Amino acid sequence: MTEPSIEPARLRELFLFAELTDEQLAWVAANSDVVSYREGEAVSVEGEPAECFYVLLSGSLSMVRTVRGDEVEVVRSDQPGVYSGATQFYLGDQVDQKYGATVRALTDAEFLALPAADFAAKFTQWFPMAVHLLQGMFVGIRNADELVGQRERLLALGKLTAGLTHELNNPAAAAVRATETLRERFAGMRHKLGLLADGHFDGIQLHRLTKIQEKFIARMATAPELTPMQVADSEDELGDWFDDHDIPGGWDLVPVFVAAGITTSDLDELSNVVDPGFMAPALRWLSYTVETENLLIEVKESTKRISALVGAAKQYSQLDRTPHQEIDLHEGIDATLVMLSGKIPDRVRIVKDYDRSLPHIPAYAAELNQVWTNLIDNAVSAVTGHGDGAGTVTIRTTLDGGNALVEVIDTGPGVPPELKRRVFEPFFTTKGVGQGTGLGLDVSWRVVVNRHGGDLRVVSEPGDTHFQVRLPVHAS
Repeated sequence: MTEPSIEPARLRELFLFAELTDEQLAWVAANSDVVSYREGEAVSVEGEPAECFYVLLSGSLSMVRTVRGDEVEVVRSDQPGVYSGATQFYLGDQVDQKYGATVRALTDAEFLALPAADFAAKFTQWFPMAVHLLQGMFVGIRNADELVGQRERLLALGKLTAGLTHELNNPAAAAVRATETLRERFAGMRHKLGLLADGHFDGIQLHRLTKIQEKFIARMATAPELTPMQVADSEDELGDWFDDHDIPGGWDLVPVFVAAGITTSDLDELSNVVDPGFMAPALRWLSYTVETENLLIEVKESTKRISALVGAAKQYSQLDRTPHQEIDLHEGIDATLVMLSGKIPDRVRIVKDYDRSLPHIPAYAAELNQVWTNLIDNAVSAVTGHGDGAGTVTIRTTLDGGNALVEVIDTGPGVPPELKRRVFEPFFTTKGVGQGTGLGLDVSWRVVVNRHGGDLRVVSEPGDTHFQVRLPVHAS
């Protein structure tokens, strides 16, 4: 049911129009409609084009927003004059004019409906300075959010990249060193093999020597880890053996053979198949063989480390994954720790207390990795910025009812009670000037709560701060 107009005197009673002039009130009355809605009827629907600015005249309303398929009530009111609908009409085409929420009548209700486009033109004519201020505030905040958000992402990316390149450089440099040394050792092997096979070393002895060589190499795979005292004792035994057999420069060979687990018994076996005059070149050749094998193992371990780091970066970025999937939370946390390893000082101990029985959960993996990055980085900063910079950061996972619970716990000074309510606000930070943008926890909140329908909270006291992330185990 629609009436052609409303009495200006009735509009004057509403706080929204109380200060308008008689001429302005007359325009509103002439250009608006009074629309009646029955209980439960929708006044506006979230996401649809915002065509009207609504003002409650009588009855009560409920405003809801959709979060991951569920409706969440944000406002309930029966105060005449409360408004909804096209609340950003004054911005015109600067924004996408759509209803930001669904409004329903909780009881039979009347609303004043003002056409948004007509009202925007008149509002700009009546209050030009106010419109400029509102537009400037909106555009300024939006641009600031974008710029600061980009800077936050670039800073985070720069820190992660620096940490990753540092971690990649170590095994890469080790592989390069090992490769250069291998070239020298292969040249030495060729030279010693030429001396052994110059016609004075018969084929039977050479065959026996190669069998011992294979035995030495096989021994390396099962060589036990020796204590410093055991290493010193073994080196003394081998050194005495070389002295007893008049091997020139034998002490140079001692560390190579001890690392390979070779004992005096093995050398006695060698002396039984090699003539004394060829013992020295035979030992040199075997030392090159053993050292070469060690270098190949080093290259293999270095390249495996590089591959693991690349795999962690791939897991962290989720470049080859669908955005939403069933994920193992621990894989993302481990990848994040690898990416942050260059930023974590030696004095900070990382403890992983994982419940491996935790089921896979539906999530946006790459976005959750940003959450782990923010929480772990903040925890490390809290520990290093307090006292002597030493402490512990614990990442704990467990099942909490129908949610997966991830806790990032640090032994820092804690969050003061008066700041607990503010830590998730945009731009709020407890770090020093230039050390934080105050967007990390805001981003984490939006990812966990808005994006995943979960919960993020902080429980803190000095020396024991818990940032708790709860994520639904089952999709809504």
